[in-house]
Amino acid sequence: MVNLVWVAMTVIGVVYAMINGTMEAVNKAVFEGAKSGVTICIGLVSVLIFWLGLMKIAEEAGLLKKLVTIFMPLVKKLFPDVPKDHPAMGFILSNMMANLFGLGNAATPLGIKAMERLKELNGGQDEASRSMITFLALNTSAITLIPATVISIRMTYNSANPTDIVGVTFIAQLLSMMGAIWIDRYFYNKRMKSGRGKK
Repeated sequence: MVNLVWVAMTVIGVVYAMINGTMEAVNKAVFEGAKSGVTICIGLVSVLIFWLGLMKIAEEAGLLKKLVTIFMPLVKKLFPDVPKDHPAMGFILSNMMANLFGLGNAATPLGIKAMERLKELNGGQDEASRSMITFLALNTSAITLIPATVISIRMTYNSANPTDIVGVTFIAQLLSMMGAIWIDRYFYNKRMKSGRGKK
């Protein structure tokens, strides 16, 4: 569906440019956009390789396992319907750790796997379970210690201090996650009180 939307927007834009006689400007924007895209990608690759390397070192050193152990009590409270030893719990924690270290690309497949396991716990139903909704809220508002992607983009465009957003970003994400958890719990409790609750 999203592909159709983008195709429709492109076609409408091109037709509109042809009618207004601004096709030259569109062509110029296309090539400049492609050039900027390649530049940004190269910058992202270097930063992501660096952080993926650090992540691998942390994994080999056992740091991630320790972090998983530390966060397990908190995650267990957020996902009371998921058994502690269920594979879904491992994928949820791994996804959270990947997001924490700013590895959104690595976190995506882990998030998909977590959702698949949570759906199995939900009996394969199409309606999202409490745990699936909670995980979506947490994943969307995930805290990142080092926003590597944004820092990389700022470096590409010659920012004077590309890392000065770290503190502000962390506070914003912390508030976002707290809000997501509060909203998730509010609507869950409201649904339970109305008698339509479903685990």
